[in-house]
Amino acid sequence: MKPLLFSTALVAAACSATSAQPSRPLSPSDVVATVGSATITLAEVDEKALQQPTANFGSVKLVQALYEARRAALDDIVGSKLIDQEARARGVDRPTLIEQEITARVPSVGDADVAEWYRANQARVQGASIDQVRAPIRALLIQERMEDARQRYVDVLKSKTPVRITLEPPRLNVSAASGPSKGAVNAPIQLIEFSDFQCPYCLRARATVKKVLETYGDRIHFVYRHYPLPSHPGARPAAEASECAAEQGKFWQYHDRLFDDPSRLSGTELKQQAAAVGVDVTRFNTCVDSRKYKAQVDADLKDGDEAGVNGTPAFFINGRMLSGAQPFEAFKRIIDEELERHAKS
Repeated sequence: MKPLLFSTALVAAACSATSAQPSRPLSPSDVVATVGSATITLAEVDEKALQQPTANFGSVKLVQALYEARRAALDDIVGSKLIDQEARARGVDRPTLIEQEITARVPSVGDADVAEWYRANQARVQGASIDQVRAPIRALLIQERMEDARQRYVDVLKSKTPVRITLEPPRLNVSAASGPSKGAVNAPIQLIEFSDFQCPYCLRARATVKKVLETYGDRIHFVYRHYPLPSHPGARPAAEASECAAEQGKFWQYHDRLFDDPSRLSGTELKQQAAAVGVDVTRFNTCVDSRKYKAQVDADLKDGDEAGVNGTPAFFINGRMLSGAQPFEAFKRIIDEELERHAKS
């Protein structure tokens, strides 16, 4: 039987192929969070954070990996303090509270859940049959549901106890350049995406980005930049063609059409797709054939490389990197923190 490998990486799935702004050096005694009147120091965080495997962070830059490790550890410590405080307030011990408010609320994992996970994750089981991996899949699903239940309860406790995170993330100086955009340029949140029209994870991220834009509205300036991977032969021509569509005010219509059917990225198909969104075909075809926007796509790639992008999609929220097809909650956490920071500035 081949081993079943389950990654607990913080970096979500991405198609794979800057410099961080230095923050003030922290000392072990520095307070990086408060939970009510309780404080959490960097030393307390690092005791947990520095034990995490480097594989959990993929190939991100060291400064980003260190922040992610510290932040994950900090969130866990904050949650534990909130649970301990609530247990004392109720006059019960910690295990009793956890059983009542977390464990008892975890949905059971049935055979149908295991089968569904198995069908959706064939690459991760490495050819093993469902009978060979049934037990570890069930254990994984139970663990995930426990973590979700714990987080939901911690969120409830946060609504009753003020929590302040002061651990500063690394920020990358990423320019919006001349990328197609949505929203006001002076919005408090700038969301830049480096993407690839042939990347399945970029396709998966579309729905999340749409939800983010709908949720935050005019508080976000969204910018699309190109990062066609060499392993995707159709991505570079599609990127250049999309700029020819942008020249006629049709970038977003063309962007959506290409992602709706990423299998149709040949030269002829790119021109057919453009005609379908109503461009001036002669002008568009001349633009594509002359590779008018090759330099612009090259510039996007260069800027992405300098920012530490090594796969797609890659997002920068006010300079804070978020790599891969992350869930909405990952965007929400950073955006809410940035909005709070903006309100205090």
